[in-house]
Amino acid sequence: MECRQTAIRDSKTIISAGSRLNNSKANKNKPRLRFFEDAEGQQHIAEADQYLYQRPAASHNLVVIGTGTIGQEHMRVATLLGRAQIHGIYDTQQQSMDIAEANFARYSDKPLLRYRDLESACNDSAVDALFICTPNYTHFELLQTAIKSGKPIFLEKPMATDLQDAAATEAMARAYSSFIQIGLQYRYKAQYVEAFHEALSRTSLGKIKTISLSEYRPPFLDKVEQWNKFNAKSGGTLVEKCCHYFDLINLLAQSQPVKIYASGGQAVNFVDFERDGEKSDIDDHAFVVIDYANGTRANFTLNMFCHDFSEELVVTGDRGRLTTKEVFNFHQQQGSVASVAIEVGELGPSKTMDVTYPALIEQSGHHGATYFEHIAFVDQLEAKSVSAATPLQGLWSMIVASAAQASMASGGAVDINQFMAANGLADYLNN
Repeated sequence: MECRQTAIRDSKTIISAGSRLNNSKANKNKPRLRFFEDAEGQQHIAEADQYLYQRPAASHNLVVIGTGTIGQEHMRVATLLGRAQIHGIYDTQQQSMDIAEANFARYSDKPLLRYRDLESACNDSAVDALFICTPNYTHFELLQTAIKSGKPIFLEKPMATDLQDAAATEAMARAYSSFIQIGLQYRYKAQYVEAFHEALSRTSLGKIKTISLSEYRPPFLDKVEQWNKFNAKSGGTLVEKCCHYFDLINLLAQSQPVKIYASGGQAVNFVDFERDGEKSDIDDHAFVVIDYANGTRANFTLNMFCHDFSEELVVTGDRGRLTTKEVFNFHQQQGSVASVAIEVGELGPSKTMDVTYPALIEQSGHHGATYFEHIAFVDQLEAKSVSAATPLQGLWSMIVASAAQASMASGGAVDINQFMAANGLADYLNN
């Protein structure tokens, strides 16, 4: 079902978002269309009377630290949303900043500051918030400098590459005078917003008993110095990529894990890849089983040597079943197609629906999820209550991922109580 305007519900908010932004040089000064696809039919209305078409005033200045693929995604989305603006950028790679600045100029005529060092980027008094979008292995070190600024911080996932640094990050966040939001944006994908609404808010399925989630996708793309091909710099595939999925499973289970078993390894991807004499050791497939304290059981399947992308979630309760699917033609870069199906008992209502964001939002990053992630961040800047990803939730997504990787290494199941104690994290149990 194609929709010009789609309302996406979560457990707290009805969100309605719009579609097309005209970024051509000839139309730079025209008001941005946020709620409808085409303003041509409204040209008879004086600009002063075009309330819905007015460009929002950007009231917050952001600095993006790390201007690779994800950093540039955040630059685009912040500009699209319009409630904040990109004030400046910083990266140790000058070429990366060159590319980011050139791409930024395609959709914005705002000048960018280029900071010479991290301290200047963090401590500029004109800046309201910081986005850390650097490679995984740099997150913890950079955060220790950024947090001295006292500014709100957006920290891309995963929080760190090992549990000790992740726990230290969470502890710093608890003591921080401002807030830190973690970049676990999959919770904002249209199908998962609907799934949370049905399963957790409406409780359409009754008590959740089992959760099954899978991702099939192509291999990791190229990154600067190929850091994502090595466990030491990425944290491992289940930490680097799958923390998104473990966050979703944790949210649905609404409980802490007690036992995890996983099997997987490196079968196809980068088996012959070397850089600076080091062989790639990144896993490309895994099967993970998670038992939760409340009796919920979950499994996760990962395969990263497929030609195209697909995700499927199946949640089964004592009164019904919910299935979400997303398919994306990776090679042709066609828009994703997502759906939700709900089957409730012999006499209960059942429905199937396509879910999507408007085209521009869908294309803005991670199938629209980054757009709503930014809404949550700016809402926090404006002291509004949100359900954004917290450092504690980011830590638990890493705990599940790290325990699964430990299980893969040992070949046996991991008892979470023992695992947490061994890693100095026992205080987080039942917390």
